[in-house]
Amino acid sequence: MQIHLVDVVAPVVVATLCIVVTSTLKAIMIAGAGAAYLNGGLGIWEFAFTAVLTYCAYKGLNSYGFIGFGWLLHPGWDVMHHLYGNPIVPFVPTSSLGCAICDPIIAAWCFAGAPSVYGLAPKRKRIASRPGLG
Repeated sequence: MQIHLVDVVAPVVVATLCIVVTSTLKAIMIAGAGAAYLNGGLGIWEFAFTAVLTYCAYKGLNSYGFIGFGWLLHPGWDVMHHLYGNPIVPFVPTSSLGCAICDPIIAAWCFAGAPSVYGLAPKRKRIASRPGLG
């Protein structure tokens, strides 16, 4: 299987979008990530991993560190599925690899305290209207 530039760049874009969109849904997202591979080819271990990430999500309701820890656990699971199980997106063979690239970026953001990204965009200056210009 060949890995192309898009297989590496796309997960970084996905992580960025995830950070922007899910800033208030962090615990729900990590719990969902735990269940993403159910029936992914690794048997009972799928359920055990889901339980671990569900615990991280529960503890993460009060601590970004637990959510970050969950996002650090998930790439290992992604690599296992990339090598031995089924990809997270069945029709994209490198999707689990992409997930393994995406997840540590989200974890780093959580460990940084999940700062708001909305203040990072440059602010537009408001031009005061002049008489006669509307």
